[in-house]
Amino acid sequence: MSIWKPVLVTAAALTLGACATVPQPLKGNFNPVSPSAVQHSGASSAAQVRWGGQIIDTEPGQNETCFYMLSRPLDSSARPSESSKDDSAGRFVACHAGFYDPEVFTKGREVTFTGTLDGTVTRKVGSYDYVYPRLEASTVYLWPKRQPIRYRDPYYDPFYNPYFGPWGPWGWGYDPFWAPAPRVIYVRPVYHHHK
Repeated sequence: MSIWKPVLVTAAALTLGACATVPQPLKGNFNPVSPSAVQHSGASSAAQVRWGGQIIDTEPGQNETCFYMLSRPLDSSARPSESSKDDSAGRFVACHAGFYDPEVFTKGREVTFTGTLDGTVTRKVGSYDYVYPRLEASTVYLWPKRQPIRYRDPYYDPFYNPYFGPWGPWGWGYDPFWAPAPRVIYVRPVYHHHK
Protein backbone atom coordinates (compact mmCIF):
# COMPACT_ATOMS: atom_id res chain seq x y z
CA MET A 1 0.00 0.00 0.00
CA SER A 2 1.26 3.42 -0.90
CA ILE A 3 2.27 5.74 1.91
CA TRP A 4 0.36 8.52 0.14
CA LYS A 5 -3.03 6.81 0.32
CA PRO A 6 -3.81 7.75 3.98
CA VAL A 7 -2.65 11.30 3.28
CA LEU A 8 -4.93 11.60 0.22
CA VAL A 9 -7.95 10.14 2.03
CA THR A 10 -7.46 12.51 4.97
CA ALA A 11 -7.07 15.51 2.67
CA ALA A 12 -10.24 14.57 0.79
CA ALA A 13 -12.20 14.22 4.03
CA LEU A 14 -10.99 17.61 5.26
CA THR A 15 -11.87 19.23 1.94
CA LEU A 16 -15.40 17.79 2.02
CA GLY A 17 -15.80 18.84 5.64
CA ALA A 18 -14.75 22.38 4.84
CA CYS A 19 -17.39 22.53 2.08
CA ALA A 20 -20.20 21.33 4.37
CA THR A 21 -23.01 23.86 4.59
CA VAL A 22 -26.35 23.85 6.35
CA PRO A 23 -29.28 23.46 3.91
CA GLN A 24 -31.35 26.64 3.62
CA PRO A 25 -34.49 25.27 5.35
CA LEU A 26 -32.42 24.37 8.43
CA LYS A 27 -30.60 27.68 8.82
CA GLY A 28 -31.33 30.04 11.68
CA ASN A 29 -30.61 30.75 15.33
CA PHE A 30 -31.75 28.07 17.72
CA ASN A 31 -31.72 27.36 21.44
CA PRO A 32 -28.87 24.88 22.13
CA VAL A 33 -30.96 22.88 24.63
CA SER A 34 -31.01 19.11 24.05
CA PRO A 35 -34.01 16.75 24.30
CA SER A 36 -32.58 15.12 27.45
CA ALA A 37 -32.16 18.54 29.10
CA VAL A 38 -35.80 19.38 28.32
CA GLN A 39 -36.92 16.01 29.68
CA HIS A 40 -35.07 16.44 32.98
CA SER A 41 -35.32 20.18 33.59
CA GLY A 42 -38.46 21.09 31.69
CA ALA A 43 -36.99 23.83 29.51
CA SER A 44 -39.48 26.54 28.63
CA SER A 45 -41.96 25.91 25.85
CA ALA A 46 -41.88 28.12 22.77
CA ALA A 47 -38.08 27.82 22.52
CA GLN A 48 -36.89 27.53 18.91
CA VAL A 49 -34.74 24.41 18.45
CA ARG A 50 -33.11 22.37 15.70
CA TRP A 51 -33.04 18.68 16.57
CA GLY A 52 -32.31 15.58 14.56
CA GLY A 53 -31.78 11.89 14.79
CA GLN A 54 -33.06 8.53 13.63
CA ILE A 55 -36.71 7.62 13.29
CA ILE A 56 -38.01 5.14 15.84
CA ASP A 57 -41.63 5.31 14.67
CA THR A 58 -43.75 7.39 12.29
CA GLU A 59 -47.41 7.82 13.26
CA PRO A 60 -49.78 9.64 10.87
CA GLY A 61 -52.85 11.08 12.59
CA GLN A 62 -56.00 12.76 11.34
CA ASN A 63 -54.39 16.19 10.97
CA GLU A 64 -50.69 15.68 11.57
CA THR A 65 -47.87 13.15 11.53
CA CYS A 66 -45.71 12.58 14.59
CA PHE A 67 -42.18 11.23 14.39
CA TYR A 68 -40.77 9.49 17.46
CA MET A 69 -37.03 10.04 17.28
CA LEU A 70 -33.79 8.87 18.85
CA SER A 71 -31.85 12.12 19.13
CA ARG A 72 -28.30 12.37 17.80
CA PRO A 73 -25.85 15.30 17.75
CA LEU A 74 -25.85 17.26 14.49
CA ASP A 75 -22.77 17.72 12.36
CA SER A 76 -21.65 20.94 10.62
CA SER A 77 -24.35 20.54 7.95
CA ALA A 78 -27.10 19.96 10.59
CA ARG A 79 -27.32 16.27 9.68
CA PRO A 80 -27.37 13.64 12.45
CA SER A 81 -23.71 12.80 12.88
CA GLU A 82 -22.64 9.43 11.52
CA SER A 83 -19.65 9.39 13.87
CA SER A 84 -21.93 9.56 16.93
CA LYS A 85 -24.26 6.61 16.34
CA ASP A 86 -23.74 5.46 19.92
CA ASP A 87 -24.14 8.98 21.31
CA SER A 88 -27.73 10.05 21.96
CA ALA A 89 -29.26 13.02 23.75
CA GLY A 90 -32.42 11.05 24.53
CA ARG A 91 -35.66 10.82 22.62
CA PHE A 92 -38.16 13.36 21.37
CA VAL A 93 -41.33 13.53 19.28
CA ALA A 94 -41.74 16.01 16.42
CA CYS A 95 -45.16 16.64 14.88
CA HIS A 96 -45.99 18.40 11.61
CA ALA A 97 -49.29 19.04 9.87
CA GLY A 98 -50.17 16.69 7.03
CA PHE A 99 -49.53 13.10 6.06
CA TYR A 100 -46.02 11.65 5.91
CA ASP A 101 -45.88 8.09 4.63
CA PRO A 102 -44.35 5.65 7.13
CA GLU A 103 -43.08 3.62 4.16
CA VAL A 104 -40.87 6.61 3.23
CA PHE A 105 -40.15 7.84 6.75
CA THR A 106 -39.11 4.38 7.89
CA LYS A 107 -37.38 3.30 11.08
CA GLY A 108 -33.69 4.29 11.06
CA ARG A 109 -33.97 7.11 8.50
CA GLU A 110 -32.22 10.35 9.45
CA VAL A 111 -34.31 13.50 9.84
CA THR A 112 -33.58 17.01 11.09
CA PHE A 113 -36.37 19.26 12.36
CA THR A 114 -36.69 22.91 13.22
CA GLY A 115 -39.57 24.18 15.30
CA THR A 116 -40.96 25.22 18.65
CA LEU A 117 -40.98 23.25 21.90
CA ASP A 118 -44.53 22.36 22.88
CA GLY A 119 -44.60 20.52 26.20
CA THR A 120 -44.10 16.78 26.61
CA VAL A 121 -45.81 13.51 25.68
CA THR A 122 -45.63 10.35 27.79
CA ARG A 123 -45.40 7.05 25.94
CA LYS A 124 -44.49 3.51 26.92
CA VAL A 125 -41.02 2.21 26.04
CA GLY A 126 -41.39 -1.40 27.03
CA SER A 127 -43.07 -1.08 30.43
CA TYR A 128 -41.38 2.25 31.17
CA ASP A 129 -43.29 5.55 30.94
CA TYR A 130 -40.94 7.70 28.85
CA VAL A 131 -41.46 11.47 28.75
CA TYR A 132 -40.84 12.75 25.22
CA PRO A 133 -40.19 16.47 24.73
CA ARG A 134 -42.63 17.52 21.97
CA LEU A 135 -41.53 19.66 19.05
CA GLU A 136 -44.07 21.45 16.88
CA ALA A 137 -42.04 21.19 13.69
CA SER A 138 -41.90 23.91 11.06
CA THR A 139 -39.38 22.00 8.90
CA VAL A 140 -39.10 18.25 8.35
CA TYR A 141 -35.85 17.52 6.53
CA LEU A 142 -35.46 13.90 5.44
CA TRP A 143 -31.86 13.12 4.61
CA PRO A 144 -31.04 10.76 1.75
CA LYS A 145 -29.82 7.32 2.70
CA ARG A 146 -26.06 7.06 2.95
CA GLN A 147 -25.10 5.05 -0.12
CA PRO A 148 -21.70 3.42 -0.53
CA ILE A 149 -20.01 3.92 -3.87
CA ARG A 150 -16.99 2.24 -5.35
CA TYR A 151 -13.81 4.27 -5.11
CA ARG A 152 -10.87 3.68 -7.43
CA ASP A 153 -7.54 4.02 -5.67
CA PRO A 154 -5.31 5.88 -8.17
CA TYR A 155 -2.28 3.95 -6.88
CA TYR A 156 -3.97 0.55 -7.04
CA ASP A 157 -2.60 -1.85 -9.67
CA PRO A 158 -5.45 -4.10 -10.91
CA PHE A 159 -2.91 -6.44 -12.53
CA TYR A 160 -1.04 -7.08 -9.31
CA ASN A 161 -1.64 -10.58 -7.96
CA PRO A 162 0.34 -11.89 -4.98
CA TYR A 163 -0.10 -15.43 -6.33
CA PHE A 164 1.57 -14.74 -9.66
CA GLY A 165 5.20 -15.80 -9.78
CA PRO A 166 7.37 -18.47 -8.21
CA TRP A 167 5.85 -17.79 -4.75
CA GLY A 168 2.26 -18.82 -5.72
CA PRO A 169 0.63 -21.87 -4.17
CA TRP A 170 1.11 -23.92 -7.36
CA GLY A 171 4.47 -22.60 -8.49
CA TRP A 172 4.93 -20.12 -11.32
CA GLY A 173 1.64 -18.91 -12.77
CA TYR A 174 -1.55 -16.97 -12.16
CA ASP A 175 -4.22 -17.83 -9.62
CA PRO A 176 -7.60 -17.21 -11.31
CA PHE A 177 -9.47 -17.36 -8.00
CA TRP A 178 -7.64 -14.43 -6.42
CA ALA A 179 -9.57 -11.16 -6.53
CA PRO A 180 -8.95 -7.87 -4.73
CA ALA A 181 -11.55 -6.65 -2.24
CA PRO A 182 -13.43 -3.56 -3.48
CA ARG A 183 -12.71 -0.30 -1.71
CA VAL A 184 -15.81 1.59 -0.52
CA ILE A 185 -16.32 5.12 0.78
CA TYR A 186 -19.45 7.13 1.64
CA VAL A 187 -20.47 10.26 -0.21
CA ARG A 188 -23.21 12.77 0.50
CA PRO A 189 -25.99 12.65 -2.15
CA VAL A 190 -28.39 15.47 -3.08
CA TYR A 191 -30.56 16.64 -0.19
CA HIS A 192 -34.38 16.45 -0.08
CA HIS A 193 -36.58 18.29 2.35
CA HIS A 194 -40.22 18.90 3.16
CA LYS A 195 -41.80 22.01 4.57
